[in-house]
Amino acid sequence: MADKMDEKKVTPRSQDFAAWYNDLIIRAELADYSPVRGCIVFRPDGFAIWENLRDELDRRIRQTGARNAYFPLFIPQSFLKKEAEHVEGFAPEVAVVTHGGGKQLEEPLIVRPTSETIINHMFAQWIHSYRDLPLMINQWCNVVRWEMRTRPFLRTAEFLWQEGHTAHATRQEAEHETLLMLEVYRSFVEDFLAIPLIAGRKSAAERFPGAEQTYTIESLMPDGRALQCGTSHYLGQNFAKAFDIRFLDENNELQHPHQTSWGVSTRLLGAIVMSHGDDQGLRLPPSVASTQVVIVPIWRKAGETAKVLSVARDLAGKLTDAGLRVKNDEREGVTPGFKFNDWEMRGVPLRLEIGPRDVAAGEVVAARRDIPGPPGKSKVQLAEIVTSVRAMLGQIQANLYRQAKAQVDSNTRQFDDYAQLRAQMEDEGGGGFAELYWCGNARCETRIREETRATCRAIPLNQSPDQNGRCIVCREPAAERAFFAKAY
Repeated sequence: MADKMDEKKVTPRSQDFAAWYNDLIIRAELADYSPVRGCIVFRPDGFAIWENLRDELDRRIRQTGARNAYFPLFIPQSFLKKEAEHVEGFAPEVAVVTHGGGKQLEEPLIVRPTSETIINHMFAQWIHSYRDLPLMINQWCNVVRWEMRTRPFLRTAEFLWQEGHTAHATRQEAEHETLLMLEVYRSFVEDFLAIPLIAGRKSAAERFPGAEQTYTIESLMPDGRALQCGTSHYLGQNFAKAFDIRFLDENNELQHPHQTSWGVSTRLLGAIVMSHGDDQGLRLPPSVASTQVVIVPIWRKAGETAKVLSVARDLAGKLTDAGLRVKNDEREGVTPGFKFNDWEMRGVPLRLEIGPRDVAAGEVVAARRDIPGPPGKSKVQLAEIVTSVRAMLGQIQANLYRQAKAQVDSNTRQFDDYAQLRAQMEDEGGGGFAELYWCGNARCETRIREETRATCRAIPLNQSPDQNGRCIVCREPAAERAFFAKAY
């Protein structure tokens, strides 16, 4: 038994955050390494988390009016050349197919790094009149970007995502859609995944290739590094002109539509692991956990087995009928202590322990994953089990957000002195979020990036128009504050 327990241990988070993260993904059986460099295999527990967040986000996307479709994996190489800024941004990352069926292809095919080009090719076939607008398409798919440095979920050669693409008659409509999707992402990640965010626009240097404006949701991981969790782009008419997408407006004049694109990826799984995990393993928000409640029946004597299992199975049935995701751990040959540690490693939000005395008393012991040790344990009456469990899961969801928010707040600092900013970013940790005045000049942004390795993560929206400050680099007047951080 000791050997099995040792296999489940992970590197302490405080000792080596990167090793802790990699260990946890393997030990909790979220994913495994593929024989193809830079790729991973999603194991059932990891894929179940993706399915749960995918289904909820898909529901929210559909509410905006977008509909799901699917476009080919292979894209003619000439399509990327139609949008010079776009291909320049992705050229180092694309995978190219040059042979098929034993022959060299007449035109090489790109394995999609994103689908702007193929989708806009089709939009040109589908959009002819203002009556065809808005056209709002979303697809769930895989994409390939030939990353040199990879890390499970955060940066892999192949990953899963959703990408939305819309076309509108006016700039105003397209900009509204861009900001609407930013808010959809923000509320989804904060409310459903319990991850606190900063939302805002990107600097020109950090924009998506081909976009006129990029908006982002950014979180801060416990190691002090920022993680981009999703983006929404106003593309203007760049792709419409490149792919000759035109429509007759109400005055019977030809116009190019204004477009948007937006997406999140399996990077969100990495955000969940890092934001909530601890040295004992995962800590999953109940909303996305593949198992929300695990029941561990406990007995010592053979005569106790049938009665305890009967109550445990009845309990599992009631909770399942109530719409909860439940497992009843009847494994033989392992101790209750091993089971407790195993389910803690897997991040199950709530564990219910039931033994002969609990059966006699009509109760169970509930152990919350978000509160370690005895403070997280309480007794729950079987007669009130569904109501009590639902309430606890809601409390766990809210508490995980509060804990993550406290971690972000404690690692966010305002800076007005450039020397202090440099000293903070040179610290052994990631450096955290630095909130500072920046004039908007690219030269100042470049200096910060080159001297501290921190990049502009987000410029918050709706800042007070009458606030005045001095750029932390050049000391020229600055009207906006921005968040800089080292990032994944």
